Amino acid sequence: QVQLVESGGGLVQAGGSLRLSCVGSGRTFSSYAMGWFRQAPGKEREFVAAISWNGRSTDYRDSVKGRFTISRDNVEKKVSLQMNNLKPEDTAVYYCAADSRRTAVVDGRADYWGQGTQVTVSS
Repeated sequence: QVQLVESGGGLVQAGGSLRLSCVGSGRTFSSYAMGWFRQAPGKEREFVAAISWNGRSTDYRDSVKGRFTISRDNVEKKVSLQMNNLKPEDTAVYYCAADSRRTAVVDGRADYWGQGTQVTVSS
């Protein structure tokens, strides 16, 4: 069982930066692939980024490549999402996800999800 708690959301102007964090519980955290998803009002949840259990492999949706960076610290049981050059279209609730299978994380079929943190980017 893994519990995930996100933090770091907020209101920022376009072009600004935010760093989201997701802290996990459980002894097996370091063996899980992790990911970030987002859901804007009236839209479906979409994949943002994922990272393998050892941090060696990452995936990003095209629209955030070069602006967002996912990283993890297995000692602190934390995964982070550094978001730079934010745009109004990045406004959404951001969710952290975890699963033992990286493909499940990327496909949005992860077993564990956090409650989400709101990111609002003003123009």
